[in-house]
Amino acid sequence: MTDKTVDPSLRSWVEVAAESDFPIQNLPYGIFKAGGREAAAGVAIGDHILDLAAIHEAGLFSATAIARDNVFARSALNKFMSLGPAVWKETRGRISALLSAGNAELRDNQALRVRALIPQRDAMMTLPARIGDYIDFYTSRDHATKVGIMFRGPAEALSANFLHMPIGYHGRIASFAVSPHDVRRPHGQMRPTADAPPVFGATGRLDFELELGVFVGVGNEEGVPIPAAGAREHLFGAVLLNDWSARDIQQWESTPLGPHLGKSFGTLISPWIVTFDALEPFRAAGPPHDFPDLPYLQTGSDGAYDIHLEAMVQTPTMKNPARVCATNFRYLYWNVAQMIAHGSINGARFVPGDLYGSGTISGPGEDSAGCLLESTRNGTKPLTLADGVKRGYLEDGDRVIFRGWAGGDGYRVGFGECTGAILPAG
Repeated sequence: MTDKTVDPSLRSWVEVAAESDFPIQNLPYGIFKAGGREAAAGVAIGDHILDLAAIHEAGLFSATAIARDNVFARSALNKFMSLGPAVWKETRGRISALLSAGNAELRDNQALRVRALIPQRDAMMTLPARIGDYIDFYTSRDHATKVGIMFRGPAEALSANFLHMPIGYHGRIASFAVSPHDVRRPHGQMRPTADAPPVFGATGRLDFELELGVFVGVGNEEGVPIPAAGAREHLFGAVLLNDWSARDIQQWESTPLGPHLGKSFGTLISPWIVTFDALEPFRAAGPPHDFPDLPYLQTGSDGAYDIHLEAMVQTPTMKNPARVCATNFRYLYWNVAQMIAHGSINGARFVPGDLYGSGTISGPGEDSAGCLLESTRNGTKPLTLADGVKRGYLEDGDRVIFRGWAGGDGYRVGFGECTGAILPAG
């Protein structure tokens, strides 16, 4: 059956600018506070938020599966996410109907409309879910190859396992924040030269990583892996993710184990979760694989998503940000279904609200590097941003801005912004 919620001709009675990230075909979920009220769930529509808790309280979900439980009157989306794809689709369809141009239920109920439709500028966004666990993957062949050449040479650029499984490590949940949020330059151990002892101080190689984060909706039982072929039934939606990285700290500590203090000081996500239902029209083929995937990793040929991504840097002296990366989510060697399949193949449990990152999303071109480590050759070839301003790595006061969107027929399904600035070390 055709999903009417992604019909390109669908229009809302709420005014939505042509270039908006949040047309009626999107309807991403988030948690917000406004007007002294408790935190609640909403969806973005144009420049506004539709308060779903207020809509539920008014009885407009009375004919749906969530009628008896106001799952939106909560400070996190975990309960709603746990209800599964049938409920997600039904609820999305109901919200879409309420906002559609020809539907008068909410449009002509002035009192409810005033209460439930809130300008985004008047709201404060919070983390959309209680994040129980976090895996950061390493799935871009372009990124892994270029960084591998930098440190190990062309012959050993890719590790032997990269082309056979999605590689990942666990990060620190308490360090997550929702955009906009600034990060303080961290301290740690570094070893500037191989023939000298390590030193302690503030990182001099602070970097961003342009990623997408994927939220798990429905989990699995202990000992029961999630197959790649059915993984989308478990995945709720995606956000922009910036896994801030201190490269000098990371390089010294990552022998022999993976990143620790070089990553755990801060991870930033955009506030709106764009559902995979909204992204369904943008399914695409990913890169061909060099070897046949093992059975548990096998998916269809359209396992990727055509999502445009860009990173910008704005220094304190610049009036406007300069774009330093333009890439696409479809470039990743391993797709979202394969990541969760691999993460659960040993029987590990995923629960609603768990999050995993795609890893740095780089493409084949010189301008598609998803981090400064790659684009500046570890700071040795600084980028020229504007008016002669150069950056090898981020300096205090610099702001990083991520944007992402999938282009539809006359509309775009966007993620909003993920932005933060660098504060001086304490």
